[in-house]
Amino acid sequence: MRTVADSTRLKAALAPGGRRIVVVGAGWIGLEVAAAARSYGNDVTVLGQGAVPLQRAVGAEIGGVFAALHRANGVDLRMETGVAEILGTDGRVTGVRLQAATDGTPGQDGSSGEVVLADVVVVGIGATPNTRLALDAGLEVADGIVVDAAFRTNEPGVFAVGDVASVFHPVLGHHLRVEHWANAENAGRAAALSMLDRAVSYEEIPYFYTDQFDLGMEYSGYGDLARDAELVFRGDRTAREFVAFWVADGRVVAGMNVNVWDVNESVQNLIRSRVRVDVSALRDESRSLDSLLGPAAARSHGADAGRAVAETPGVGS
Repeated sequence: MRTVADSTRLKAALAPGGRRIVVVGAGWIGLEVAAAARSYGNDVTVLGQGAVPLQRAVGAEIGGVFAALHRANGVDLRMETGVAEILGTDGRVTGVRLQAATDGTPGQDGSSGEVVLADVVVVGIGATPNTRLALDAGLEVADGIVVDAAFRTNEPGVFAVGDVASVFHPVLGHHLRVEHWANAENAGRAAALSMLDRAVSYEEIPYFYTDQFDLGMEYSGYGDLARDAELVFRGDRTAREFVAFWVADGRVVAGMNVNVWDVNESVQNLIRSRVRVDVSALRDESRSLDSLLGPAAARSHGADAGRAVAETPGVGS
């Protein structure tokens, strides 16, 4: 799904309701499609490979929150399930055949070659950047078009930006490709300044959001640094109203606010400041997040504190 027309076709397939929808993949796209399909009144089955949805993105504990959310809303969520083939007759899909266990016996999830009937199948298993033009032009490509922190490719005068660009991130020390509108919005401005020979170092903190059923969420942070970090909660997980922090070496490296609003900027300030925090203070709802920054960090988290164009004077508003 790369175009508005593709999205319109998908909505037309889901909107009538009363259909059997099978979603292959339990990542962000898969869950968002499942939530929309269920909200239209369809029967929805999600097939995922991990133990819980979103496990690679946010870990098992947060993934469990989304699993409970979908099951509570009537989604048939089947994890640790593989797909053998998509079935159809006369050019129309009829179902999805699940993989049998490797030894031929039924698995714990019941994926023993059974067929899940379907009127619509959506496969949401990741995105591949369209790099054909870059390859034809001789640009360096590795999971996207490789650029430096100023969006310059290996060819002088040629820049790349957006979902297709694998950008060197100074904080992480390696290249990162981000698929979200916020990246396109922020990176486009920074790339334009770079084209004008302004000094640019793109250090924006990756950000995305999702709305599924009655859950709204914003996430900011570095997924690579969060994988082995301590997970700290503030708020009520049972009510799905909380902020989660990933803390590594005493510093917040990622944060997610779930049905709690007007805190994302504070979460980003904590990440950007790299100040060491007391996890008990993170848990304490009586403490404002900005109070954890400390005086020096609080004074410096404005436009010159590592926003989209860290080295460009006058940019950041």
